[in-house]
Amino acid sequence: MTKREKLNAEKRIVLGKKVRHLRKEGILPANMFGKGIKSLSVQLPITEFQEVYKKVHETGLVDLAIDGENHPILIQNVHIHPITHTPLHADFFKVNLKEKVKATIPIVAVGEPKAITDKIGVLLQALSEVEVEALPADLPEHIEVNVEKLAQIDENITVADMKVPADVEIMAEPTEMVFRIGELVSEEAEELAAEEEAASEAASEETTATGEGAEPTEGQPAENSETSKEPSEKTE
Repeated sequence: MTKREKLNAEKRIVLGKKVRHLRKEGILPANMFGKGIKSLSVQLPITEFQEVYKKVHETGLVDLAIDGENHPILIQNVHIHPITHTPLHADFFKVNLKEKVKATIPIVAVGEPKAITDKIGVLLQALSEVEVEALPADLPEHIEVNVEKLAQIDENITVADMKVPADVEIMAEPTEMVFRIGELVSEEAEELAAEEEAASEAASEETTATGEGAEPTEGQPAENSETSKEPSEKTE
């Protein structure tokens, strides 16, 4: 059995907007919830949380110790500060190790497609993650997909082609595309397309400036302006 990561937390009495003071002290506010239990506000050191979260992300089981009692949890809904990139809040989902759960798992390409080696096309990833269902201890960190066999334009790999352990069920449609080989666009073709687009925009601007809809010169009202309309009938 794989050894699980551990976190130590304590019950939190600081709630609402006051939790900002906890963050200044290096403390992460969090909540633990789960099936059949009452939501519990907890707190723990941010640095310890970051160390564990980097290893397990949202699919690895963690033993959360609160008042000496261990709770098997999955980390969810981590809010990150947009500038400092430090966590602001997290949810801990307490799981039943004997009941299956659903989780979103990243999809990772393995190998280099033959189409790229032969400079025929480029690899496009249509699906970067997929929802699976499994026992908490069986959740994979990611799903690897070998893409080396892709050799021609439009060759693809679908969900049905992905290999996962027998105790893991993929919830997506089997026909959903995961990887595809797209046409190779050379730098010269990109530059030519950019030049054509710029020329088209310039021609459009010139037409607008000289044709209908141009701004009237000062002192000359535009056609169909308010001054050229018939006066409306006076109401009583």
